[in-house]
Amino acid sequence: MLSYAITDSSTLDFTCLNTELEKFSKQASMIVYRDKSNSNYAVDAVDFVEAAKTYPFDKIMIHGDYELAKSIGSDGVHLASTQLHMISEAKARGLFVVVSTHSLKELKEAEISGADMATYSPVFHTPNKGKAVGLKGLHKAILQVNIPVLALGGILTKKQIVSCQEAGAAGFASIRYFA
Repeated sequence: MLSYAITDSSTLDFTCLNTELEKFSKQASMIVYRDKSNSNYAVDAVDFVEAAKTYPFDKIMIHGDYELAKSIGSDGVHLASTQLHMISEAKARGLFVVVSTHSLKELKEAEISGADMATYSPVFHTPNKGKAVGLKGLHKAILQVNIPVLALGGILTKKQIVSCQEAGAAGFASIRYFA
């Protein structure tokens, strides 16, 4: 089962980047650098990708900017649901593309547009993320597409991870699980 760490300013301290990445690498097979509030994001993304390459991640991703991802040697880009229209542009640059989705319509659009994988959320209650779709909603959505779907949202325990796998998820993505 894929385990995808989504970083943010609460889970990734750049003053001890290598220590942080080592911690993530013990639990995550994929990682994305995501920090929506960092005005120095592009510069930090270079350092992040360079450092992350020294750990055994299957994929090292950059959030939201496929041109930056390509230019700094990232494996791919994680696009927001508002960026579904950018999937083909990212794929044309040879990037692995993960897209955040929050509805069956978005999930199907991600698949049709060529995304390699999608997150589907929120599966469990997550602060400020709307009503959870639950395990049944996750399972129903997975059955309607042919791309790998990662459960996202409120995943904090191994028991939840197992339930997502039993619902058919190819893996899970989380911020707080890896913190």
